[in-house]
Amino acid sequence: MSYLIKAIRLNMKKELILFGFTLLAACGVQSCSSSATKPQAPVVAAEEENADPSRILVFSKTSGFYHESIPDGIAAIQKLGNENNVVVDTTKNAAYFNPDSLRNYDAVVFLSTTQDVLNAQQEEAFMKYIQSGGGYAGIHAAADTEYDWPWYNKLVGAYFLSHPKQQKATVRVNNKSHASTSHLPDNWEIFDELYNYKNINPDVNVLATLDESTYQGGENGENHPIIWYHEFDGGRAFYTGLGHTKESYSNPVFLQHMWGGINYAMGQK
Repeated sequence: MSYLIKAIRLNMKKELILFGFTLLAACGVQSCSSSATKPQAPVVAAEEENADPSRILVFSKTSGFYHESIPDGIAAIQKLGNENNVVVDTTKNAAYFNPDSLRNYDAVVFLSTTQDVLNAQQEEAFMKYIQSGGGYAGIHAAADTEYDWPWYNKLVGAYFLSHPKQQKATVRVNNKSHASTSHLPDNWEIFDELYNYKNINPDVNVLATLDESTYQGGENGENHPIIWYHEFDGGRAFYTGLGHTKESYSNPVFLQHMWGGINYAMGQK
């Protein structure tokens, strides 16, 4: 039996040696590696490797009413950023409003912020950010923010005054040359919480107005702005009064509208 075992082991050793020579011949002078154990790095085009993606900050701090649609808005903007090579940072922490942080962003989005959200030092940092060419995009309750800061009133373009119940209304699109409105119909029927405004900055460029004859509770008359933009104090500002409902952030028409406004704030066409 011992002779038989020795014979089997000798035969196996010969087969292993033969396999080794066969593998070496197949590989030649080059080394062999397994893709499963040593994956190669992906090939990156020079342009993509050196690309510096845009970056925005979505700020959603509230000191007053909290909109339940805020998480939907954050998720929607993150998805749009991912689809358009834009890095999206999100925070409720006003400490982000300092020079070292803000300099990293092409635009700051105020997503349904309410009441007093920045202290004096943070206000100063944000003002200098805009004066240095930064961008601002305000969505819905961004107009219900910082009532004791006149500079912000001019930046956002108006302050919230009141609103009737949520209902359908017609938005009259007056200017389609802007990225936020180029895809919209002339008469856009929407369901939302529709703001009335006070302290409207006369220097904003109104893109669309609300037709108060199509709903109840309007208080701004025939010229009731709801979407606008302007260059302000060295930077760019966009505002849309729409975006109260959760459903807004799954509506492709609204999403394209909102993203167009954010693009403007980032300095893109």
